Amino acid sequence: MRVDKSVEAGLALIAKDKSRILGLSHGNHTNIQPGDFVPKGDATSPPKLTYAAASPSATYLVICLDLDGPFPNFSVCSPALHWLQPGLKSTGTDTELLSKDPFVCDYAPPGPPPIGSPHRYVYFLYEQPDGFDGSKYAPPGGKGVGIGPRMRWSLDDWGKGVGLGPVLAVNYHSSQ
Repeated sequence: MRVDKSVEAGLALIAKDKSRILGLSHGNHTNIQPGDFVPKGDATSPPKLTYAAASPSATYLVICLDLDGPFPNFSVCSPALHWLQPGLKSTGTDTELLSKDPFVCDYAPPGPPPIGSPHRYVYFLYEQPDGFDGSKYAPPGGKGVGIGPRMRWSLDDWGKGVGLGPVLAVNYHSSQ
């Protein structure tokens, strides 16, 4: 597995600063903490995201990566892009982040093979770069993204290409 510096930095960030943990909920699994287990059947829809330091005037984007495909000890396909959603804004009444913008990469629920070990699904929150146009990167007509473009996806390369700043918040869960 190729590990991008951005992935390492994000995981290190929450290890030393708990205030940078992205709020994450999947169905009945609320207030997910880094490393919590969420069965893949409970994560079939995109998670609810909250960010305590959200500014009502800022726009954010979230990226979800699977770090362990196809198997944690043989992760030749990783990282795999599971979701890239721009246009997230604070609801104003709480810290929940919602988007009306089309996705760049549609949410793909966890799907580790049944014979393997759990995979780690990491969510990175960034402030959306000024002038970012998600339609430039989105599949035409709102179609879903196939498996091929998701495999061995480089957060570092994509981030440089669009001008991402530093990661603001991170969280992850494991699923099987």
